[in-house]
Amino acid sequence: MNTLLLDRTAWDFVLDANHNIAMASDPYSVAQDVASSVRTFIGECWYDTTRGIPYFQQILGQSPPLSYIKTQIAAAAALVPGCANPVVFISSAQNRVLSGQVQFTDSNTGAVQAVAFGPEQVQLYTSSANAMTDNAGNPIFGSS
Repeated sequence: MNTLLLDRTAWDFVLDANHNIAMASDPYSVAQDVASSVRTFIGECWYDTTRGIPYFQQILGQSPPLSYIKTQIAAAAALVPGCANPVVFISSAQNRVLSGQVQFTDSNTGAVQAVAFGPEQVQLYTSSANAMTDNAGNPIFGSS
């Protein structure tokens, strides 16, 4: 499945060599869409205001159990076509900052992928825990 390619730092559209809006394809497209889904606040998507995570309503400024947050992140990831069996791992929850990753099976390829999240710029990984790279071999980072 193709999706619009997003700049890894600004998380905004990028242009290809012909100055058209660049597209991403599998397996990166599914990982990028999962990363976008877990960043979406409920009500933010104008085409479906029920999509997203209730960050303002039930997470930010609150003290929900980590299990609730993990459930919300996994549910948001599961809405992405091609993402099957998402599992959320929390690696750090300190000073109101949460870091971790979503591991899921790419239903198009059967490969397991991981998308990290947290305050830092994060690396995207393939099923064999190899860092995803672009066509030039540069690491692909997703912004969190």
